[in-house]
Amino acid sequence: MREVEVHLLAAGSCRHPEAMTRSTASWRPADFPALPALLVHPVEGPIMFDTGYSPSFTAATDPFPERLYRWLTPMQLSAGNDAAARCRALGFDPHDVRHVVVSHFHADHVAGLHAFSAARIHCARSGLSAAMRGGRLRSVCGGILRGLLPDDIASRACFFEEASVVDLPRTMHPFSRAADVLGDGSLLAVELPGHCPGHWGLLVADALKGPHFLVADAAWSSESIRRNLPPPRLTTAFLGTTDATRRTLAALHELAGRNPDVLLTPYHCSERAAATAGS
Repeated sequence: MREVEVHLLAAGSCRHPEAMTRSTASWRPADFPALPALLVHPVEGPIMFDTGYSPSFTAATDPFPERLYRWLTPMQLSAGNDAAARCRALGFDPHDVRHVVVSHFHADHVAGLHAFSAARIHCARSGLSAAMRGGRLRSVCGGILRGLLPDDIASRACFFEEASVVDLPRTMHPFSRAADVLGDGSLLAVELPGHCPGHWGLLVADALKGPHFLVADAAWSSESIRRNLPPPRLTTAFLGTTDATRRTLAALHELAGRNPDVLLTPYHCSERAAATAGS
């Protein structure tokens, strides 16, 4: 695989009971960071994996029923900490980002999408189709805020399902196949079913840390992967499919046990956020 530089960008957080993400956890409210990643490609330059929260989230959740999303998972975002601002702080203009890889279309993953207006949007066709179906209340209940999607997303979208399929090395077992997003082996999208329609992760060769699997919301914490602790059925059935969610988590648990050299990063993991802040 062609190496890329990986920079996790803490772009806001949300707050809700921890027990909704891990069946053995407390019902006390906890903060869950949003961890989009800036990937610096040797040829393509800066690339985003998801985009975290942004001020657009507040505007999108002003009306009702969209305001329900804000009530259920209150968002915190300090000034200058959205993904676009974090990119600028690292020396990259958001308009120079030519590719954004979207794991899925929940609002906390795409709220910053408008800032990267020159980028192609790589995503699952099934995920985008699901995000565009139904009325506003149904969308909000599914974690979707359509106001966060660019008006021209249909013309900018490139679908995982149409990319070349490659075999993964045996060290990634039980995951065996991936979509070659750019066609050069640098960004390998791996389907991680269950959390919602069209949910995928991204495998990259991190220039500093080796194989790095950005698993989005297939798990909410590194502890969940280590101990194979899925969210309760209440959560998984509401957003997606319980059986598929548990199979995917079990596969990540197996991968972690077989090959500890693969770094697994859940999108909302406080442990990964703390390690990044301290590095």
